[in-house]
Amino acid sequence: MQNQILLPLSQLMAKIASTSHLLKTAVFIFICLICFENVASGQSFTQSLRGSVKDVDSQEPLIGAVIRIPALNTGTTTDENGNFRLTAIPVGRYDIQFSYLGYEESTASDVMVTSGKEVILNLHLVEKVNELNEVVVRYDRTKDNTVTNNDMTTVSSRSFNIDDTKRYAGSLGDPSRMAANFAGVSGANDARNDIIIRGNSPAGLLWQLEGMNIPNPNHFGALGSTGGPVSMLNNNVLDKSDFMTSAFPAQYGNASSGVFDLRMRNGNDEQHEFLGQIGFNGFELGAEGPFAKNSNSSYLINYR
Repeated sequence: MQNQILLPLSQLMAKIASTSHLLKTAVFIFICLICFENVASGQSFTQSLRGSVKDVDSQEPLIGAVIRIPALNTGTTTDENGNFRLTAIPVGRYDIQFSYLGYEESTASDVMVTSGKEVILNLHLVEKVNELNEVVVRYDRTKDNTVTNNDMTTVSSRSFNIDDTKRYAGSLGDPSRMAANFAGVSGANDARNDIIIRGNSPAGLLWQLEGMNIPNPNHFGALGSTGGPVSMLNNNVLDKSDFMTSAFPAQYGNASSGVFDLRMRNGNDEQHEFLGQIGFNGFELGAEGPFAKNSNSSYLINYR
């Protein structure tokens, strides 16, 4: 009878010991969970994102391509090798945009960023082709002051207009005195407008007006010379003209020093204008305007 009583008691004690062990294990797990939650709440998990951007056809790296994560308002650009890197990206899912000038924009959707593995993206962008409207470019050589009127002159020549004859120091509205300011050209003296081009005699200078050779266009010019004290030419009636110092085309065959190829301008064909002035070259009166209203023809009269 005693043995029967002791046996259940021993079983009861064993059960109590087992229950106590389970209770200790549960308490330990509960404490660990609380500690883990406290650590997790005070720490944010981040990861880095890197990769490369290349052209889909040539496989050449695209330098300066833009990589953006709109949700984080952050981004970067590719280096000289087409590589990029973004650090400290919070874990989560993001849409990542890739763009480059002249290429179609690409988006990598729902990219999963986890704390356990670095994200690597290698993108290939497609060149963007846009069909534009037709563009018509018209070029008026007569209004381009950087080129000469004569198509055959390519070197050692330049054009000038009315403003140039007034802009340079000591020009006094005289093309010869203006040219004395150019490289390789010098004036003989201040009393006359003879010019020496690259050491050649002033007598070798050729003057042309509207394609016709003309003699010395100066007042009080000596026989056989090409200069004088006062110029007969009126710069107010000149259009864009050419000045050449060498490599003359065949039409200037009589030139050995330089060439002045002068052109006359047309009058104002829209409104009447009048001119009056007194200067070094004397007293001057001028008038210009259209012959009739809504007419393309014009007149130009000048007296000096």
